[in-house]
Amino acid sequence: MVPSAFLVPETRLLIGAGANVDPKVFMSEVETLGVEGRVFIDEKASVIEQKHIDADRGSDFFREFIGTTGTGVSPALADRVTRKAKLVRDLPELKKYVTDVSEEVNSALDRGETIHLEGTQGFYLSLYHGTYPYVTGRDTTAAAVCSEVGVGPKKVDEVILVLKSFVTRVGKGPLENELSPEEAEKRGFVERGTVTGRLRRAAPFNFQMAKRAARVNGATQIAVTKVDVLFPECSKARRRESLSRECIDFLKKIQDETGVPVTIVGTGPDAEDTVYLGPEGL
Repeated sequence: MVPSAFLVPETRLLIGAGANVDPKVFMSEVETLGVEGRVFIDEKASVIEQKHIDADRGSDFFREFIGTTGTGVSPALADRVTRKAKLVRDLPELKKYVTDVSEEVNSALDRGETIHLEGTQGFYLSLYHGTYPYVTGRDTTAAAVCSEVGVGPKKVDEVILVLKSFVTRVGKGPLENELSPEEAEKRGFVERGTVTGRLRRAAPFNFQMAKRAARVNGATQIAVTKVDVLFPECSKARRRESLSRECIDFLKKIQDETGVPVTIVGTGPDAEDTVYLGPEGL
């Protein structure tokens, strides 16, 4: 689904101080997405250099044991922790994109504007709360998003937890009730990693994992995507009335198990393939 920010031309897209930025990837995405003049980076965001990528891909531990994407994130974070990282403010080619993200976001909130903070990767890849050591190099919780952007938690009104109708992970690590590649393909669960293109491992929806994710992140709403994979009859539905009884029962079980209302349902690959159930959910 295309992020809503890209659908509103005047929206500013800001990358917080907690991010790692690969300048080549950043410039390529700015051009590809046509967001020149709208996207900015906090001057204190750290830089992923070629040496970090080489170290990531050259490490047997990261490549074979962890199953890294090889994009240099962990080595770059290691340099940040040891105070050796290069920052975005140090690169002349990124000068025109530099801003104080925390100041911009907090000032906008003071003016009564709406701000959307978007985290990265899944909750169970959190360095602290995930399936350690098979995790990413940072915390991926909602609280961490606030910290990395520079926004106090009391300024957050809603925390939307995004769940998929089945479970996937790429690389190594535990995956309860993992399906064979053949069974995953039979069920339509086949996916590939967005960075590496590697085939993702798949398993049925796990209600206990969803419950813990909702609790730790302090979720106030849940969005469930890809329900059309489980319930093809709901493909591209845009109204509640178009969701099947089986689909509604599945969504209600998620609500019951997590104690959080399901307010958004994704029914297809297009941004418009969405059912909005309202703040009370089902």
